[in-house]
Amino acid sequence: MRRAQPHPGGKRSGPRQVCLQGMRAQARDAVRATDVKSRRFWFAAVAALLISGVAFAQDRSIVVASTTSTEQSGLFGFLLPKFTERTGIQIKVVAVGTGQALDIGRRGDADVVFVHDRPAEDKFMTEGFGVQRFDVMYNDFVIVGPKADPARIGGGKDVTAAFRAISSSKAEFVSRGDRSGTHAAELRYWKDAGIDIDAAKGSWYREIGQGMGAALNMASADNAYVLSDRGTWLSFKNRGDLAVLVEGDRRLFNQYGVMLVNPQKHPNVKVSEGQAFVDWLISSDGQKTIADYKVGGEQLFFPDAK
Repeated sequence: MRRAQPHPGGKRSGPRQVCLQGMRAQARDAVRATDVKSRRFWFAAVAALLISGVAFAQDRSIVVASTTSTEQSGLFGFLLPKFTERTGIQIKVVAVGTGQALDIGRRGDADVVFVHDRPAEDKFMTEGFGVQRFDVMYNDFVIVGPKADPARIGGGKDVTAAFRAISSSKAEFVSRGDRSGTHAAELRYWKDAGIDIDAAKGSWYREIGQGMGAALNMASADNAYVLSDRGTWLSFKNRGDLAVLVEGDRRLFNQYGVMLVNPQKHPNVKVSEGQAFVDWLISSDGQKTIADYKVGGEQLFFPDAK
């Protein structure tokens, strides 16, 4: 009878041993797979952190709610790239009337407001929505109208006398009607002239609810009178038969102010970047940049930060 040959290594592998060997192999494979997955996970996590860090560093931007005059006059197109060049901070402008700009600040949808209606700005500050208000610059308002001048106001320097003449002659007048700083000034001039514009207005008085550029365009098309800030007027090309008819009254003074939105009201406010913009506007560099902006050789805004 043939004797059984011994298994190499001296022992025959039984079913139980084969099973254990298979389980050990599977465990080793599982560990290796887990190590690979773990390395991939940590690599992806580190990469994500690096990418987010770069994105954070690149996303240095603020929202500035401002008036249409700072944009439509061309000032922001001249001013803001110089600020970004010096600081790396990008600025996204929301150009609306002053009343709407202040409301955007009240909602916390802007980091900075840059406007021109001092009573409304003081109210914004009293309500606690601004950190501190600073004077930045000024220009003036002018009454623009057709050269034919049906209300006979040309050459005058009294804004209230001009408004009374326009009202009594029922000469066509375009009002922005948009709660802007210019609209607020216009309403003050009607009141100072002793005219209740809500009672006096008729077909001759057109409220358009739009910005300064649109108001000037409509006045040009209809040969109507309009109150404009001088900066936008000087930048306006579609003048048609319009000309400046009344200027020089001290009541036509037009002051601009800037405020950082209060982070205690809105924690999302970018305080560091927003304050950097405010500080630059009132610095000697920012003030010189404002003074350097000219159209046709004429200065549009006059810096007056204290």
